[in-house]
Amino acid sequence: MRHCEESGRMRMRWIAIGFGCGLLLGMLTAVASAESPTGNLNDEPTTTEAASLPFYPDKMKLLQWLDDQGEPHPIASPDDWSRRRDHILRGMERVMGVLPKPNPDHPLDVQVLETETLDRVIRKKITYSAGPFDRIPAYLLIPRDSPAPAPAVICLHGTSGSRGRTAGVGAEYASYTLELAERGYVTIAPDYTLLGDNQTEPSAVGYSSGTMKGIWSHMRAADLLQSLPEVDPERIGCCGLSLGGHNALFLGAFDPRMKVVVTSSGFDSFHDYMDGDLTGWCQTRYMPAIGEVYAKDPRRLPFDFPEVLAAIAPRAIYVHAPQDDSNFKVASVRRCVEAAATVYRLLGAEAELVAEYPPGPHGFPPDARERAYRFIDRVLQGN
Repeated sequence: MRHCEESGRMRMRWIAIGFGCGLLLGMLTAVASAESPTGNLNDEPTTTEAASLPFYPDKMKLLQWLDDQGEPHPIASPDDWSRRRDHILRGMERVMGVLPKPNPDHPLDVQVLETETLDRVIRKKITYSAGPFDRIPAYLLIPRDSPAPAPAVICLHGTSGSRGRTAGVGAEYASYTLELAERGYVTIAPDYTLLGDNQTEPSAVGYSSGTMKGIWSHMRAADLLQSLPEVDPERIGCCGLSLGGHNALFLGAFDPRMKVVVTSSGFDSFHDYMDGDLTGWCQTRYMPAIGEVYAKDPRRLPFDFPEVLAAIAPRAIYVHAPQDDSNFKVASVRRCVEAAATVYRLLGAEAELVAEYPPGPHGFPPDARERAYRFIDRVLQGN
């Protein structure tokens, strides 16, 4: 992709990938099998499957749902909206692959490789298990002096960064993993699929896309946070730049534990991305089905970003979209946000969707990060 840089603990309800003991057999018979352990959605849907998921030609029109015959119905209540939201998530799975089912028998198996004590933060280099044969490298940062349990944030990096750069390790970068930890949050920064030290091929562990592999590994990061005595399991959010910006939205859509989502320089409508050329989205680490099934045609895709934003409602979203972003068109971002705002108004949560469109290029500069941190503070700390 041509992105530059970019109550209780729920008792681990999202623990572990549901591959089970048939994973190796599934991997060995993948060519002959109709479905991978996580759901192989790189094939065209059958007629029955297609009929069960209505197609929405205009994904900016969010206050209607379609029945199995494609007939539109107005959305006037939260119950009505739940129908459309279900269609959105299923449309995302049609492109990304099916979200794995939790497997409480598979442990996180956190391994600490290094520990550094900084002025205000303890920084741990770790790995954890997202599923069989799939270990995720990450940095875990714990504030030294904040009262526990503290809120937590999953911090997702961009394409030209890795987990370490957001955590203050290596070349200069938007260090939101470190800055939020210094602000009193427990933070975790995992390496994304096929970037940094996370080099496991998605297909090798049963995924049809790097995007879904990323979503699951990020949900496992939330499991990890909820397992820590330092973390309040009910106060978790996510934050990301560029690649991390849209991955934060994907995580927020599928994981209701994300009480706040911050996305910087992270999206526009598929119709507007690179003037409709979706080649960048077709890479292995993203969604190959966009090319293999949908011929890189945004008109054929069963989801788009206004729907992803709306699927997070009524939970809080902060959008930072610079006016001179060379990857994502600010006018398109505005249209996506305005469309999603209709759902936030319906749910009585209009104040929970905030967007800013300042001058500047693709990125997440210090002043924008500070405004985002204040938004996170309001949601997770009541400040």
